This record gives sequence, structure tokens and C-alpha cells, in this order.
Amino acid sequence: MRAVLRRAPHRVPAQPWPPTDPFVYRLYELVMLYGPVFKDVAHERFGDGIMSAIDLEVDLQRVEEHGAARMVLRLDGKWLQYRKF
Repeated sequence: MRAVLRRAPHRVPAQPWPPTDPFVYRLYELVMLYGPVFKDVAHERFGDGIMSAIDLEVDLQRVEEHGAARMVLRLDGKWLQYRKF
């Protein structure tokens, strides 16, 4: 694994808003468009909470389907229930 992927994440913007890189822009677009649906389904299945971005594993793979390359992006994060204080 590359050393850069082992470093702790930080919140310094990597690009201007909106992102100028097409790949990064499409990821933002995906979250902006489908984020509310992902949230509703996650809350229905796991209860109210959030997915940890600290305790997170990411897997990116290339697969071939019907002769076309496809990307599989897997986010595996710990589920954190909302708590009232």
C-alpha cells in the first residue's frame, strides 16, 4: 500500500469548490445526488447514526462486465449510533 494512504487524513481542501478534476467532481456529484437516499436506507437498516470516517477501510477494484471496465468502490466504516447527552 502506498505511504500516502497510510497518513492520517486532514481537512485541508484538496481542490477548489467545485472540484475541477472530473473524477473528484463525479464523486462529489454522487454524494450530493444520492447522499440523502444512502442516509435514509442506512438509518432504516442500522438505526439513527453515522458511518465513521476515522475507523474506515476503502477498497477500489476494477472489474470487467460484458466487456466493459467498471470500478467498484467499497467504503467499510464503523456504524456509530447517535447518542443524547
